[in-house]
Amino acid sequence: MNRLTTPQGTFELARFPEHPRDPFQAWDAADTYLLQELADPETGPVDLSGSVAVVGDRWGALATALAAHRPVQIGDSYLGRRATLANLARNGLDHDAVGLLSSRDTPPDRIDVLLVRVPKSLAFLEDQLHRVAPAVHADTVVIGTGMVKEVHTSTLKLFERIIGPTRTSLAVRKARLIFATPDPALPRTPSPWPYRYELPADVGPASGRTVVNHAGIFCADRLDIGTRFFLKHLPARGGAARIVDLGCGNGVLGLSAALADPGAHITFVDESYGAVASAEETFRAGAPDGAEADFLVGDGLTDLAPGSVDLVLNNPPFHSHLATTDATARAMFTGARTALRQGGELWVVGNRHLSYHTHLRRIFGNCTTVAGDPKFVVLRAVKR
Repeated sequence: MNRLTTPQGTFELARFPEHPRDPFQAWDAADTYLLQELADPETGPVDLSGSVAVVGDRWGALATALAAHRPVQIGDSYLGRRATLANLARNGLDHDAVGLLSSRDTPPDRIDVLLVRVPKSLAFLEDQLHRVAPAVHADTVVIGTGMVKEVHTSTLKLFERIIGPTRTSLAVRKARLIFATPDPALPRTPSPWPYRYELPADVGPASGRTVVNHAGIFCADRLDIGTRFFLKHLPARGGAARIVDLGCGNGVLGLSAALADPGAHITFVDESYGAVASAEETFRAGAPDGAEADFLVGDGLTDLAPGSVDLVLNNPPFHSHLATTDATARAMFTGARTALRQGGELWVVGNRHLSYHTHLRRIFGNCTTVAGDPKFVVLRAVKR
């Protein structure tokens, strides 16, 4: 946990799930730059008495600091939502001081102040700007914020095309602000998301099936090479197994498992609301008749009963925003071991250099290599 001091007050903040040795803060210089701008007497301060919407607030730092103004937070991350609630509580603020909307929910009808934390995904920014644009009016104050390495010419062009004339601030502590002036007469094309494509013909049971990707999903316009390699080496099972596609993304792994074993029950889990929506649409479009599945937005496998799963399929992420870390993968592996029954299996694909086998041997006591090439490896661990 760390203390953030802003013109709005001093706040104790942490990511979720909180870990005492977490090296990352729940905010960065882009968040503090925006909060200072809102209270700057030379340029405002910004009137926050109307409807305030915060898009892309990663761990609730912005929403917590602005809780007195009862903002609406719009985000895609379940963990980010949990962090916001926890941060409100640890600072003695009511949990209902911030309205929580997912990226799939309908935005407010009117937004007087729109604050945008620039996401890693340009596609996600595009989709979210399209979704909130109808609520923006000529007098809406629109301010974006991001680290310099996150704010590109393409970022500014999106604000220009969807909101109106856009300019940027000087960089402060490697952060930059974006100021957009809403143009109600601006012609806007519909959002291009979700995006659909057909799987190639050489990826096993799911070959030729349609994939649905909402904005922000990894490799949204094509099958990523790690998943493609994994699809060619998935386990062949039979019977009424319970299979989990953990960190499901667009749900291709779970769909392939359902096609290979129509009697299985597939659970799709991801912390991204957009990912779970993508997985559900992919499954509905391509699953065999009578296939059973459920779709969970959550923190890994914490919502599943221990010892209730036969097989977990996992292509874990190794980035948290712009930071490279294996913490998410390790948490997924530990959660999988708890959820699996005795004899149940975890199958993982990853870049060879990430050395996931060392974590699996420590957590499961065993790990075997199923397949590998110069870049990727498929690993299998069994709960003894």
